[in-house]
Amino acid sequence: MDKYCHNNAVYTEGHFEIKFMESILQVNNLHKHFQQVQAVDGISFSITAGKCLGLLGPNGAGKTTTVEMLEGISQPDQGEILYKGEALGKGFRDRAGIMFQSTALQDFITVRETLTLFGQFYPRTLAIADLVEMCALAEFLDRDARKLSGGQRQRLLLAIALINDPEILFLDEPTTGLDPQARHNFWNLVQHIKQQGKTIVLTTHYMEEAYVLCDDIAIMDHGRIIAMGTPRELLAKHFDDVVLSLPSGADVSRLKQMDDVDIIQRDSTIELTTGDVNLTVKNLLQLDFDLTGMQIRQRTLEDLFLELTGKELRQ
Repeated sequence: MDKYCHNNAVYTEGHFEIKFMESILQVNNLHKHFQQVQAVDGISFSITAGKCLGLLGPNGAGKTTTVEMLEGISQPDQGEILYKGEALGKGFRDRAGIMFQSTALQDFITVRETLTLFGQFYPRTLAIADLVEMCALAEFLDRDARKLSGGQRQRLLLAIALINDPEILFLDEPTTGLDPQARHNFWNLVQHIKQQGKTIVLTTHYMEEAYVLCDDIAIMDHGRIIAMGTPRELLAKHFDDVVLSLPSGADVSRLKQMDDVDIIQRDSTIELTTGDVNLTVKNLLQLDFDLTGMQIRQRTLEDLFLELTGKELRQ
Protein backbone atom coordinates (compact mmCIF):
# COMPACT_ATOMS: atom_id res chain seq x y z
CA MET A 1 0.00 0.00 0.00
CA ASP A 2 1.49 3.31 -1.13
CA LYS A 3 0.89 5.92 1.57
CA TYR A 4 2.49 9.23 2.52
CA CYS A 5 1.56 12.38 4.47
CA HIS A 6 1.73 16.06 3.64
CA ASN A 7 0.47 18.67 6.12
CA ASN A 8 -3.06 17.52 7.06
CA ALA A 9 -3.59 15.30 4.02
CA VAL A 10 -2.87 11.59 3.72
CA TYR A 11 -2.48 10.10 0.24
CA THR A 12 -3.47 6.43 0.03
CA GLU A 13 -3.96 4.39 -3.13
CA GLY A 14 -4.98 7.22 -5.44
CA HIS A 15 -7.13 9.36 -3.17
CA PHE A 16 -6.78 11.91 -0.40
CA GLU A 17 -8.01 11.44 3.15
CA ILE A 18 -7.95 14.08 5.87
CA LYS A 19 -5.57 13.51 8.76
CA PHE A 20 -7.35 14.77 11.89
CA MET A 21 -4.60 14.26 14.47
CA GLU A 22 -4.21 18.01 15.00
CA SER A 23 -7.90 18.86 14.73
CA ILE A 24 -10.04 20.18 17.55
CA LEU A 25 -13.29 20.06 15.53
CA GLN A 26 -13.99 17.58 12.76
CA VAL A 27 -16.98 17.73 10.41
CA ASN A 28 -17.97 14.67 8.38
CA ASN A 29 -20.57 14.71 5.58
CA LEU A 30 -22.83 17.29 7.20
CA HIS A 31 -26.37 17.82 5.82
CA LYS A 32 -29.21 20.10 6.86
CA HIS A 33 -32.41 20.96 5.02
CA PHE A 34 -35.45 23.13 5.76
CA GLN A 35 -38.59 22.09 3.86
CA GLN A 36 -37.53 22.34 0.19
CA VAL A 37 -34.18 24.08 0.87
CA GLN A 38 -30.95 22.09 1.19
CA ALA A 39 -29.10 24.55 3.40
CA VAL A 40 -26.00 22.39 3.93
CA ASP A 41 -25.19 19.70 1.40
CA GLY A 42 -22.60 17.16 2.53
CA ILE A 43 -19.68 19.28 3.73
CA SER A 44 -16.58 17.84 5.43
CA PHE A 45 -13.62 19.70 6.92
CA SER A 46 -11.55 20.00 10.05
CA ILE A 47 -10.47 22.90 12.24
CA THR A 48 -6.91 22.85 13.56
CA ALA A 49 -6.44 23.63 17.26
CA GLY A 50 -5.10 27.13 17.89
CA LYS A 51 -5.98 28.41 14.40
CA CYS A 52 -8.65 30.75 13.06
CA LEU A 53 -10.95 29.37 10.36
CA GLY A 54 -12.92 31.89 8.32
CA LEU A 55 -16.24 30.75 6.90
CA LEU A 56 -17.15 32.94 3.92
CA GLY A 57 -19.97 32.94 1.41
CA PRO A 58 -22.81 35.02 -0.07
CA ASN A 59 -26.18 35.34 1.62
CA GLY A 60 -27.95 31.98 1.61
CA ALA A 61 -24.75 29.99 1.15
CA GLY A 62 -25.32 27.95 4.33
CA LYS A 63 -22.78 29.64 6.63
CA THR A 64 -25.13 30.45 9.49
CA THR A 65 -26.73 27.00 9.40
CA THR A 66 -23.28 25.40 9.46
CA VAL A 67 -22.09 27.50 12.37
CA GLU A 68 -25.25 26.80 14.37
CA MET A 69 -24.58 23.08 13.99
CA LEU A 70 -20.92 23.52 14.97
CA GLU A 71 -22.04 25.43 18.07
CA GLY A 72 -24.41 22.62 19.03
CA ILE A 73 -27.45 24.89 18.71
CA SER A 74 -28.91 22.99 15.75
CA GLN A 75 -28.73 19.27 14.98
CA PRO A 76 -27.68 17.99 11.53
CA ASP A 77 -30.01 15.79 9.51
CA GLN A 78 -27.05 13.65 8.53
CA GLY A 79 -23.34 13.49 9.30
CA GLU A 80 -21.36 14.09 12.46
CA ILE A 81 -19.41 16.76 14.30
CA LEU A 82 -16.60 15.60 16.58
CA TYR A 83 -14.95 17.71 19.26
CA LYS A 84 -11.55 16.25 20.13
CA GLY A 85 -12.67 13.00 18.57
CA GLU A 86 -15.99 12.73 20.43
CA ALA A 87 -19.55 13.72 19.54
CA LEU A 88 -20.71 17.10 20.80
CA GLY A 89 -22.23 16.70 24.26
CA LYS A 90 -23.47 18.83 27.11
CA GLY A 91 -19.92 19.57 28.21
CA PHE A 92 -19.15 21.24 24.88
CA ARG A 93 -21.21 24.29 25.84
CA ASP A 94 -18.85 24.92 28.76
CA ARG A 95 -15.80 24.69 26.48
CA ALA A 96 -17.11 26.89 23.68
CA GLY A 97 -17.64 30.65 23.55
CA ILE A 98 -20.16 32.20 21.17
CA MET A 99 -20.46 35.80 20.02
CA PHE A 100 -23.75 35.99 18.12
CA GLN A 101 -24.58 38.59 15.47
CA SER A 102 -27.11 40.02 17.90
CA THR A 103 -27.31 39.49 21.65
CA ALA A 104 -29.97 41.02 23.91
CA LEU A 105 -28.52 42.51 27.08
CA GLN A 106 -30.34 43.23 30.30
CA ASP A 107 -31.48 46.87 30.56
CA PHE A 108 -30.47 49.26 33.33
CA ILE A 109 -27.33 47.44 34.46
CA THR A 110 -23.68 48.31 33.99
CA VAL A 111 -20.99 46.54 31.99
CA ARG A 112 -19.55 45.14 35.22
CA GLU A 113 -22.94 43.84 36.31
CA THR A 114 -23.52 42.34 32.85
CA LEU A 115 -20.30 40.35 33.10
CA THR A 116 -21.23 39.18 36.60
CA LEU A 117 -24.66 38.08 35.37
CA PHE A 118 -23.33 36.02 32.44
CA GLY A 119 -20.61 34.54 34.62
CA GLN A 120 -23.27 32.87 36.75
CA PHE A 121 -24.23 30.67 33.79
CA TYR A 122 -20.97 28.68 33.86
CA PRO A 123 -19.27 26.47 36.44
CA ARG A 124 -15.88 28.02 35.69
CA THR A 125 -15.18 31.60 34.61
CA LEU A 126 -12.36 34.04 34.08
CA ALA A 127 -11.94 36.84 36.61
CA ILE A 128 -13.70 40.05 35.57
CA ALA A 129 -10.39 41.90 35.87
CA ASP A 130 -8.87 39.58 33.25
CA LEU A 131 -11.81 40.10 30.88
CA VAL A 132 -11.62 43.86 31.35
CA GLU A 133 -7.95 43.89 30.41
CA MET A 134 -8.35 41.41 27.54
CA CYS A 135 -11.23 43.30 25.89
CA ALA A 136 -10.26 46.86 26.86
CA LEU A 137 -13.37 47.56 28.96
CA ALA A 138 -11.84 49.63 31.77
CA GLU A 139 -12.97 53.05 30.51
CA PHE A 140 -16.67 52.15 30.58
CA LEU A 141 -16.87 49.32 33.11
CA ASP A 142 -19.43 51.14 35.27
CA ARG A 143 -21.43 52.61 32.38
CA ASP A 144 -25.01 51.54 31.63
CA ALA A 145 -24.71 48.92 28.88
CA ARG A 146 -27.44 50.72 26.90
CA LYS A 147 -25.15 53.75 26.47
CA LEU A 148 -22.23 52.00 24.81
CA SER A 149 -21.03 52.87 21.32
CA GLY A 150 -21.09 50.19 18.64
CA GLY A 151 -17.44 49.30 19.16
CA GLN A 152 -17.76 49.27 22.94
CA ARG A 153 -20.78 47.01 22.77
CA GLN A 154 -18.95 44.54 20.52
CA ARG A 155 -16.03 44.44 22.96
CA LEU A 156 -18.46 43.68 25.77
CA LEU A 157 -20.05 40.89 23.71
CA LEU A 158 -16.59 39.50 23.04
CA ALA A 159 -15.88 39.50 26.78
CA ILE A 160 -19.16 37.62 27.37
CA ALA A 161 -18.11 35.02 24.79
CA LEU A 162 -14.78 34.63 26.63
CA ILE A 163 -16.22 34.57 30.13
CA ASN A 164 -15.99 30.77 30.46
CA ASP A 165 -12.38 30.75 29.16
CA PRO A 166 -13.39 28.67 26.12
CA GLU A 167 -11.07 26.48 24.08
CA ILE A 168 -12.97 27.31 20.89
CA LEU A 169 -14.56 30.67 20.10
CA PHE A 170 -17.28 31.36 17.50
CA LEU A 171 -17.48 34.92 16.14
CA ASP A 172 -20.48 35.52 13.88
CA GLU A 173 -19.90 38.68 11.80
CA PRO A 174 -18.49 40.50 14.85
CA THR A 175 -17.61 43.82 13.19
CA THR A 176 -20.72 44.43 11.08
CA GLY A 177 -21.71 48.08 11.33
CA LEU A 178 -18.50 49.26 12.98
CA ASP A 179 -16.49 52.19 11.66
CA PRO A 180 -12.99 51.42 10.31
CA GLN A 181 -11.23 52.49 13.52
CA ALA A 182 -13.46 50.32 15.74
CA ARG A 183 -13.10 47.42 13.30
CA HIS A 184 -9.30 47.56 13.40
CA ASN A 185 -9.32 47.82 17.19
CA PHE A 186 -11.50 44.71 17.32
CA TRP A 187 -9.09 42.88 15.02
CA ASN A 188 -6.28 43.65 17.45
CA LEU A 189 -8.29 42.07 20.27
CA VAL A 190 -8.92 38.93 18.21
CA GLN A 191 -5.24 38.64 17.29
CA HIS A 192 -4.35 38.87 20.98
CA ILE A 193 -6.83 36.06 21.71
CA LYS A 194 -5.26 33.96 18.95
CA GLN A 195 -1.87 34.38 20.61
CA GLN A 196 -3.30 32.67 23.69
CA GLY A 197 -3.79 29.49 21.63
CA LYS A 198 -7.57 29.59 21.37
CA THR A 199 -9.27 28.17 18.28
CA ILE A 200 -11.55 30.61 16.45
CA VAL A 201 -14.33 30.13 13.89
CA LEU A 202 -15.15 33.44 12.18
CA THR A 203 -17.92 34.33 9.76
CA THR A 204 -17.60 37.66 8.00
CA HIS A 205 -18.51 39.55 4.85
CA TYR A 206 -15.38 41.70 5.12
CA MET A 207 -12.70 40.11 2.94
CA GLU A 208 -9.91 42.21 4.44
CA GLU A 209 -10.98 41.01 7.88
CA ALA A 210 -10.73 37.39 6.75
CA TYR A 211 -7.30 37.99 5.23
CA VAL A 212 -5.96 39.64 8.39
CA LEU A 213 -7.39 37.23 10.97
CA CYS A 214 -7.80 33.80 9.37
CA ASP A 215 -5.18 31.08 9.06
CA ASP A 216 -7.54 29.07 6.85
CA ILE A 217 -10.61 30.00 4.84
CA ALA A 218 -13.56 27.93 3.64
CA ILE A 219 -15.76 29.52 0.96
CA MET A 220 -19.32 28.18 0.84
CA ASP A 221 -21.99 28.48 -1.83
CA HIS A 222 -25.28 26.62 -2.27
CA GLY A 223 -24.61 24.58 0.87
CA ARG A 224 -21.23 23.26 -0.23
CA ILE A 225 -17.60 24.19 0.34
CA ILE A 226 -16.24 25.29 -3.03
CA ALA A 227 -12.72 26.30 -1.92
CA MET A 228 -10.61 25.84 1.19
CA GLY A 229 -7.05 26.72 2.17
CA THR A 230 -4.93 29.55 3.49
CA PRO A 231 -5.62 32.98 1.96
CA ARG A 232 -2.26 32.96 0.17
CA GLU A 233 -2.77 29.43 -1.16
CA LEU A 234 -6.21 30.25 -2.55
CA LEU A 235 -5.06 33.45 -4.24
CA ALA A 236 -2.03 31.72 -5.76
CA LYS A 237 -4.18 28.84 -7.00
CA HIS A 238 -6.82 30.94 -8.72
CA PHE A 239 -4.90 34.00 -9.97
CA ASP A 240 -1.69 34.62 -11.87
CA ASP A 241 -2.43 38.21 -12.83
CA VAL A 242 -2.65 41.70 -11.34
CA VAL A 243 -5.13 44.58 -11.66
CA LEU A 244 -4.38 47.97 -13.21
CA SER A 245 -6.91 50.68 -12.32
CA LEU A 246 -7.43 53.69 -14.57
CA PRO A 247 -9.70 56.70 -13.93
CA SER A 248 -13.22 56.18 -15.27
CA GLY A 249 -12.70 58.78 -18.00
CA ALA A 250 -10.45 56.44 -20.00
CA ASP A 251 -11.69 55.56 -23.50
CA VAL A 252 -12.95 51.98 -23.17
CA SER A 253 -13.32 51.51 -26.92
CA ARG A 254 -9.59 52.09 -27.38
CA LEU A 255 -8.75 49.84 -24.42
CA LYS A 256 -10.55 47.00 -26.21
CA GLN A 257 -7.84 47.14 -28.88
CA MET A 258 -5.54 45.44 -26.36
CA ASP A 259 -5.64 41.65 -26.56
CA ASP A 260 -3.70 40.92 -23.37
CA VAL A 261 -6.20 42.30 -20.83
CA ASP A 262 -9.70 41.77 -19.45
CA ILE A 263 -11.67 44.97 -18.82
CA ILE A 264 -14.07 45.64 -15.94
CA GLN A 265 -15.90 48.97 -15.72
CA ARG A 266 -16.67 50.24 -12.22
CA ASP A 267 -18.26 53.46 -10.94
CA SER A 268 -15.04 55.45 -10.53
CA THR A 269 -12.41 53.29 -12.25
CA ILE A 270 -11.76 50.98 -15.16
CA GLU A 271 -9.88 47.83 -14.14
CA LEU A 272 -7.57 45.89 -16.46
CA THR A 273 -6.48 42.41 -15.42
CA THR A 274 -3.22 41.29 -16.94
CA GLY A 275 -0.54 38.67 -16.50
CA ASP A 276 2.17 40.93 -17.94
CA VAL A 277 2.27 44.40 -16.36
CA ASN A 278 5.19 45.64 -18.47
CA LEU A 279 3.52 44.70 -21.75
CA THR A 280 0.19 46.25 -20.71
CA VAL A 281 1.81 49.55 -19.68
CA LYS A 282 3.79 49.59 -22.93
CA ASN A 283 0.59 49.08 -24.93
CA LEU A 284 -1.22 51.81 -23.00
CA LEU A 285 1.58 54.25 -23.78
CA GLN A 286 1.56 53.26 -27.45
CA LEU A 287 -2.18 53.98 -27.54
CA ASP A 288 -1.37 57.41 -26.04
CA PHE A 289 -3.24 56.88 -22.74
CA ASP A 290 -2.55 59.29 -19.90
CA LEU A 291 -1.42 57.05 -17.02
CA THR A 292 -1.81 59.75 -14.38
CA GLY A 293 -3.67 58.22 -11.45
CA MET A 294 -3.09 54.64 -12.59
CA GLN A 295 -2.78 52.13 -9.74
CA ILE A 296 -1.50 48.54 -9.74
CA ARG A 297 -2.64 46.05 -7.14
CA GLN A 298 -2.40 42.36 -6.40
CA ARG A 299 -5.50 40.17 -6.43
CA THR A 300 -7.47 40.13 -3.19
CA LEU A 301 -9.89 37.82 -1.40
CA GLU A 302 -12.72 40.01 -2.66
CA ASP A 303 -11.64 39.21 -6.23
CA LEU A 304 -11.56 35.51 -5.35
CA PHE A 305 -14.94 35.66 -3.63
CA LEU A 306 -16.57 37.22 -6.70
CA GLU A 307 -14.74 34.87 -9.04
CA LEU A 308 -16.05 31.79 -7.24
CA THR A 309 -19.54 32.87 -6.18
CA GLY A 310 -20.52 35.27 -8.98
CA LYS A 311 -21.53 38.91 -9.00
CA GLU A 312 -25.31 38.60 -9.11
CA LEU A 313 -27.40 40.07 -6.29
CA ARG A 314 -28.32 37.57 -3.54
CA GLN A 315 -31.45 37.97 -1.41
